[in-house]
Amino acid sequence: MANVKLAIIYYSSTGTNYQMARWAEEAATEVGVEVRVAKVSENASPQAIAENPAWQAHMDATQDVPVAEVDLLEWADAIIFSFPTRYGHIPSQAQQFFDITGGAWAQGKLANKVVSAMSSAQNPHGGQETTVLAIYTSVFHWGAIVAAPGYREPALFKAGGNPYGTSVSVDQQNQMVEDVEDAVKLQSRHTVEVAGWVKNGQSQ
Repeated sequence: MANVKLAIIYYSSTGTNYQMARWAEEAATEVGVEVRVAKVSENASPQAIAENPAWQAHMDATQDVPVAEVDLLEWADAIIFSFPTRYGHIPSQAQQFFDITGGAWAQGKLANKVVSAMSSAQNPHGGQETTVLAIYTSVFHWGAIVAAPGYREPALFKAGGNPYGTSVSVDQQNQMVEDVEDAVKLQSRHTVEVAGWVKNGQSQ
């Protein structure tokens, strides 16, 4: 898997999906994968962000994380998205990013990318699964290959038993309710493993 290139693209207002992205990065790096982590561009007003101290603090703490551009998708063999749910769907910031991928999609540059997705919400049934599936719906249009974690390891059941992609609940203090670190890392390793099969098969 050393020749696999992984892009981890996230959106996080208070840090949950940022932490999940970093766990995914750690797992992929441990198996020798080249990893780039980037956040989608923020479209909320500075005033709205400032009114939420946790949001502002996270924004300040991650100001050095690069903003995702479409060429990052073209560079990658595998992509992991991690977005919180908004009314059972992806945030507008994430949708804005998908909306600018049309040129690369039209040129076939996003076909056969191996994609996996993760999410979070403030309660166990807050829309995480539909958010993950919404991400997959978008990348199906690219011709991407979805690498969902399924039910393969005990860590997935500990994290709630979701076969589509790791999801986590967050309490009012922005703390994760479930222990999903192992599930995130398993999903990351699975994603790059599948990407390795695809890439090596294409080169033969």
